[in-house]
Amino acid sequence: MISLILTHPGSAHKDEFLACCLLVAVHGVSILRREPTQADLDDPSVIVVDVGGEHEPERMNFDHHQFPADSPPICALSLVMQHLGIYEDARMFCEWLEPAEWFDTKGPVKTAEWLGVSREALAKLQSTIDVTILRRFAFCQRLDPGHLIYELMQVIGNDLLYYLRTMRERIKVLEGNLHFWEMQKNGETFRAVFLPRTESTIDDPSGAMSRYLRSIGRDTEVVAMIYPDRRGTGYGLSRNNDHPRLDFTKIEACDDVHFAHPRGFVAKTSATDVDRLRELLYASWV
Repeated sequence: MISLILTHPGSAHKDEFLACCLLVAVHGVSILRREPTQADLDDPSVIVVDVGGEHEPERMNFDHHQFPADSPPICALSLVMQHLGIYEDARMFCEWLEPAEWFDTKGPVKTAEWLGVSREALAKLQSTIDVTILRRFAFCQRLDPGHLIYELMQVIGNDLLYYLRTMRERIKVLEGNLHFWEMQKNGETFRAVFLPRTESTIDDPSGAMSRYLRSIGRDTEVVAMIYPDRRGTGYGLSRNNDHPRLDFTKIEACDDVHFAHPRGFVAKTSATDVDRLRELLYASWV
């Protein structure tokens, strides 16, 4: 029976914050931010995260700072995800995880080099949401159920667990229902994927389809996706990997197209007939 989650005091980082989010979603116990005692490390009812110098899952200790400097980038969040059995899926379906591991273990300079961008580019991508939440978390010495930040952390943890635990189910739906189209125009061949409306609904169908295509190694050959519109009975059409040869503003004047983004990367149609959907896609090829 877990009685407490303990992590380090002082400045807060994304890895222990998200690790604690997952743990409060699973166990629903309080978080204490202080240095652990030996009694804490020896007590399997106390989860020690990102501090303590031990990775001993059987005693619920999840620190990474004792690993050699040249070890693969893995942080406290990685260790907690491994313990929960969701790490491999997280590496496959959460593109943000590996950069987070690099940033926490190697620092911003090495992370920027690994990503092939400047350190300044990393700073420009930082969100004020991240800054504020981590800052408020760092202010707290103890967080109990009912505390604003604690409740937010539990929501974040629950959403992440839901996403990872249902992604395999979504992939199973895609495996059984996804149709690959090969189309030709002006002597060129392009490929698209079509997901018909079924009894099994998928949250964020375009995102799930993109991840599925990457997982089977067909991400680069597919340029367009057609999927059920969650806001209506029709379909959404979008570019895969923002392919430049598709421009959905070319079909915005069609009576059955009720939205086309000015940048041309997505459109929504009331059409449900497969032949009509293929016509709209064909007309959008530049």
